[in-house]
Amino acid sequence: MAQPVIDHRGAAFAELTHALLAGLKDVFETKDGTIVLYPGSGTAGWEAALVNTLSPGDTVLAVVNGQFSTLWAECARAVGLRTEEIALPWGAAADPERIRERLSADRDRMIKAVLLVHNETSTGVTSDVAALRAAIDAAGHPALLLLDAVSSLASMPVRVDAWRVDVAVSGAQKGLMLPPGMAVLCVGPRALAAGAGAGSPRYFLDWRPIIEANRSGFFPYTPATQLLAGLREALRMLSEEGLERVFARHARLAEGVRRAVVAWELSLLCADARAASNSVTAVTMPDGKDGARLIAWAAEHLNLALGAGLGPMRGRIFRIGHLGWLNEVEVLGILGGVEIALGQMAIPVRAGAGPAAASSWFAEAAAGSGGTR
Repeated sequence: MAQPVIDHRGAAFAELTHALLAGLKDVFETKDGTIVLYPGSGTAGWEAALVNTLSPGDTVLAVVNGQFSTLWAECARAVGLRTEEIALPWGAAADPERIRERLSADRDRMIKAVLLVHNETSTGVTSDVAALRAAIDAAGHPALLLLDAVSSLASMPVRVDAWRVDVAVSGAQKGLMLPPGMAVLCVGPRALAAGAGAGSPRYFLDWRPIIEANRSGFFPYTPATQLLAGLREALRMLSEEGLERVFARHARLAEGVRRAVVAWELSLLCADARAASNSVTAVTMPDGKDGARLIAWAAEHLNLALGAGLGPMRGRIFRIGHLGWLNEVEVLGILGGVEIALGQMAIPVRAGAGPAAASSWFAEAAAGSGGTR
């Protein structure tokens, strides 16, 4: 990204755009999808997915199991959509059977879209999108599937075509390893068709002029040029490692973190191991202990940034992120820092237990695979 800004109306920029759109289709695992980029965050992506496919007064069914799914439902209400929630405990994954039951009961087909956060960053929970798609199909319902893949894309599989996702929303700052400031969408054919008749007001977020301008390699607005330059390198890095190896690395590092938590005799907020996130782990604080104090101490004394609990989880958990360009050595350093901070909060843990458990797992995994990254 540290290079002169190129002319976003010039030939070199058009070449860059075409390369990025093609590379992102590989990351979303799609042939049929259309990539749309906005200067903005994942929140802009949420709103774009809604206003480009739906009309005010339409009903959406939102699966709410954490802070970001809560906010997406709020976004839907703010743009004039009737928003029905399937509320789940924070720490639980989406329940496909509840979705199937609700859609089966919608005989008049009033529900136009289902909103799902693939990887709920606030709780460290990943929902099974394939199972959700099967539930929608079992109900025989035509609702669009709108997926937040902000913290899952390029860290775990996001199979847009195989899961028949109609819009997948992501951002620059997670698995794509960039600074924040760009929303990244993959739009399926059904969503494009819905967009032709959608009645929501839209101008900057209207994806039709963007898609048209992209055909020649340009944008109808001034794009986030340096982020696009960084994205080209990020896509090269992902391609060089290979997506399946990227996913395996994230799974390996995440399991190491989870084993450390168990060794500390602390609890994971996500109790179902099948739903545990491979990009972030939420750790429950013991009774009477404040996660915010632990996070503040780690930041001040160790220069270690841990994630805070959000919404009703504030103070009750802390979160360890493990996504992007990192390896076993870095994760062991993070775990060592967390263990020091736990001791300072008078949370009894056996010295070295967490890093040792993770290190043992990493050694076992390396022996089985012939090495790491």
